[in-house]
Amino acid sequence: MILYLDTSALVKKYFKEKNTAEVISAWKSSLGIATSVVAYAELLAAVYRKARETHVKKSIIANVVRLFHADWSSFIIVEVDNRLNETIRRVIDNHDLRGFDAIHLASAVTIGSAVADKFLFACYDERLRHAAQAENLETLP
Repeated sequence: MILYLDTSALVKKYFKEKNTAEVISAWKSSLGIATSVVAYAELLAAVYRKARETHVKKSIIANVVRLFHADWSSFIIVEVDNRLNETIRRVIDNHDLRGFDAIHLASAVTIGSAVADKFLFACYDERLRHAAQAENLETLP
């Protein structure tokens, strides 16, 4: 199985939150992890926002960032280019999505149609999950 993680799912790998166990389990049973190039900025922004809002120790944040960088090098990364923009335009036309959510959905649709293995789209944004289901993607949750 190829597991696509949007940022709402990816952050659960690095911070214990509701549904973290679900993401970790899917991660461990996957053959590969895919995400959009925009997840890099989104994840780092989420990490540092958590640090500011919860006063997590700097050493813990540094460890989370180190782990993320190590994982990032193994991910299947979907770049935003003109070909992906065509899919982005279509999903925005069909679904009420924010910009980065449209990028994640278009990226998942692109990867999902290219892999022969089972494909699972993980996200914890209800609107994005419903759009993914309307695009015939199997979703987690």
